[in-house]
Amino acid sequence: MLIKNITLIDENFQVQENRYVGIDGEWITYISKEAPKQDFGRVYDGTGKLLVSGFINTHAHSPMTLMRGYGENLALQDWLNQKIFPFEDKLTGDAVYWGTLLAMAESIRFGIVSTTDMYYFSEDMIKAIEESGTKNNISRSVTCFDDSDLWSLQGAKEMKSIYETYHNAANGRIKVDMSIHAEYTSTPKIVRQMADYTQSIGTNMHVHLSETKLEHEECKQRHGLTPAAYFNKLGLFETPTTAAHCVWLEDEDFAILREKGVTAASNPVSNMKLASGVCDVPKLLDFGINVSLGTDSVASNNSLNFIEEMKFFACGAKERMKDPTAVTPTQALRAATLAGAISQGRQDCGTVKEGNKADLVVMDISGPHMHPVHDVINSLVYSASGSDIVMTMADGKVLYENGQYMTIDIEKTIYEANRATKGILAALSK
Repeated sequence: MLIKNITLIDENFQVQENRYVGIDGEWITYISKEAPKQDFGRVYDGTGKLLVSGFINTHAHSPMTLMRGYGENLALQDWLNQKIFPFEDKLTGDAVYWGTLLAMAESIRFGIVSTTDMYYFSEDMIKAIEESGTKNNISRSVTCFDDSDLWSLQGAKEMKSIYETYHNAANGRIKVDMSIHAEYTSTPKIVRQMADYTQSIGTNMHVHLSETKLEHEECKQRHGLTPAAYFNKLGLFETPTTAAHCVWLEDEDFAILREKGVTAASNPVSNMKLASGVCDVPKLLDFGINVSLGTDSVASNNSLNFIEEMKFFACGAKERMKDPTAVTPTQALRAATLAGAISQGRQDCGTVKEGNKADLVVMDISGPHMHPVHDVINSLVYSASGSDIVMTMADGKVLYENGQYMTIDIEKTIYEANRATKGILAALSK
């Protein structure tokens, strides 16, 4: 495909106008003001449109689309114990498949080409992800509440199996990470064993970290350490780690994350909705920590609208710091794209440049809410809407265009997701 006459945001987060972008197979191979001599096939007119790198959602629980709006106006622990855990106890592989496919459809509608997922029924999730054409760093999170050995746990066995079977599957679109769910759902023994195993195979780690004040303070009471210091002591951060939330970090924690190269995945909408707090993104950035963006589950966010997430990311930091200069729109866009690619270990993704994978989002910026344009990136973060996205592409393949899903039967997916949800609710009512 050749995209012509389009405005784009390049690898330096600079705006370039009236560009030609040539896509050959999976790759961006041509960017110039001049028309190429090579025939790239289909020509797409980008007049009045903006081209950005595909968004990367670095913390999600995709099958929880089935719980969208199910538990509202509850504190986190009540939300989990009264609504979410009972619902999840009734999940089946079929339900997880359709919930994941629904999440992938919503993702590509809103420009998300890759997701870092933490859940279970992993093979059913992988099937949906592969079919959708999206990318995913998937992990089967491990929990343990007794003195069990890691390899006696069913979750650990599943985790190892999917790593050996699916890591780098679908031409590299699927990567398998390891995952400790959180400090409060594991034991030091399990964490140390998981850290050693993850280091031995050289893959990534995904963990919840200091999401709530209660979690953070109870860890200090149990271990005399913050969650970050606790995990660091046990070796969990010796491999590339994505730590979700990071709302209640203390001074020493920032130094640990910087030293170990941990990515902090901020989830502003979910954290605000559950009143968990607001991540200190400015301090993370000041420490030189890679800060990426996540939605958390649709059960606690209610949508996968990543443009909305960018706006909350910037505005939440400004409110926390009482400083309107706290996080810039460019920093928000970087968190949504390049920082996510770094987090996932995808070196050829995250920016629009020659030699990168063609993970691209086209936005219609002709609407009245986008004018006048004093600064394109400012308008993207603060004025744009998820509905402005008219095309989403991953590895050079168009997944969504002008209301059409190229890889997903959207009507069937919505029907089956609703059917699965009704079945679970019926089982809960017995």
